[in-house]
Amino acid sequence: MIITILNLKEKYIDFTDINGKIKRDVDNGILFPIVRGIYETNGNADGFLLTSYIYSPSYLSFEYALSFHNIIPERVVVYTNATFNKRKSKTYKNHFGLFTYRDVPKEAFPFFVQAYERDTYSYVIASPEKALCDLLYIKQPVKSIKELKMLLFKDLRINKDAFEQLNFKDIMFLSNKYTSNSIKHLKKYIESEYINDNNSANG
Repeated sequence: MIITILNLKEKYIDFTDINGKIKRDVDNGILFPIVRGIYETNGNADGFLLTSYIYSPSYLSFEYALSFHNIIPERVVVYTNATFNKRKSKTYKNHFGLFTYRDVPKEAFPFFVQAYERDTYSYVIASPEKALCDLLYIKQPVKSIKELKMLLFKDLRINKDAFEQLNFKDIMFLSNKYTSNSIKHLKKYIESEYINDNNSANG
């Protein structure tokens, strides 16, 4: 369970040295610091449940979300998150793992993310389409559709079948929210390989 320093001061109001009591609880494995002023009482809590409490507003995205949605094969051990207008990346390391936070455009930030609740926690995660666009936004830009396909299917090892199951309409919508050559090439690739082909077949 998440607990703040204010909660603890109320809980330990009868203690003469409240800060000393909190420190002893940390030393004894009763409290686990997440970030300054916030603690977790369960040392076995899943890290992804804690991301929004560390840095907000944010949502799980990039490699972690793509792995979560089974778009890439590797299990991602870093909790990668998207923010906006923070202007620099943030990294936090604690008992529960490594948490990173990177900016995406403000215009793209609110779309295609979903909030979930689990027990007493809440977390927010990007759709696979949004996570892919976020990741392409922060990656080294590609210069052609050929380079894009190499990045998607060789470097990132995105499953082609899983890629073809993505909601291309969402990607088309998102593509105008980023200033990114890679996402422009993604839009062109989808239009040429899938959307136009489907229109031709339906015609």
